[in-house]
Amino acid sequence: MSVSAGPEPRPAARKRSTKAQWNVWLRTVHTYTSMISLLIVLFFSVSGITLNHPEWTLGIREVKRTVSGTMSPGWIEQGKVNWLNVAEELRAAQSLKGRAGNTTLNGDEADISFLAPGYSADAFIDTQTGKYTVNVLEQGGLAAFNDLHRGRDAGTGWRWAIDLSGLALTVISLTGIGILMFLKKTRRAALIVMAVGLVLTGALAFRAVG
Repeated sequence: MSVSAGPEPRPAARKRSTKAQWNVWLRTVHTYTSMISLLIVLFFSVSGITLNHPEWTLGIREVKRTVSGTMSPGWIEQGKVNWLNVAEELRAAQSLKGRAGNTTLNGDEADISFLAPGYSADAFIDTQTGKYTVNVLEQGGLAAFNDLHRGRDAGTGWRWAIDLSGLALTVISLTGIGILMFLKKTRRAALIVMAVGLVLTGALAFRAVG
């Protein structure tokens, strides 16, 4: 009667070299950074094209309107304007949006502006009577799209989004170059193409500012 031998022990896993570990790490970071930032990168890519062609309107027209009214008593006392109350009252009464700012008080007139991507509203208030006029400009979705690309009047949160997007693109680019260095068959040709692209981009930039 024969006794069957148990399963042979698996050979111990070979320890990866430092080079192989770097290759795996670069690929992992590159992959997940690309996936996390995919939509935001797509947004900045498309909006970069539309921003470069301000003549494109896509049939969207600017809407200008002027509204007027009278401030409630107490908005100004002893020559001091309560800008917070002014902003909230105007916002509620005339359906204004955006960040309120750029406040000025000059003699008989007080001014305040409301700014958002693709939108602006400038209010002019008579300090003697409280009567005001607001000039509203709505440039439409495409202008808002382009302003978001530039970070114009979009607030602190969106500025952080732009900074993080730039950081993500930097990581994607650097890890992509790092991965390229491990590809022996295509490394030489890819580096040549990258160098040519760098020279052409530099030449176009020099010509643009020259």
